[in-house]
Amino acid sequence: MSTASNKTNVPEAKEAMNRFKMEVAGELGVPLTEGYNGNLTSAQNGSVGGYMVKKMIEAQEKQMAGK
Repeated sequence: MSTASNKTNVPEAKEAMNRFKMEVAGELGVPLTEGYNGNLTSAQNGSVGGYMVKKMIEAQEKQMAGK
């Protein structure tokens, strides 16, 4: 059984998640590109993932609050 944590649970959402990732990277000034990004530091990559989670939580909280 694979334990890869970067698997998209809803395959139809993969493209939207990639666009979201690139949008967040742009907001943070991280030079993320399509494909291999081994030239970036773990801090740069982690900031993108962390900010994505923060924005998703904020959006969910707003939705749950009826806003």
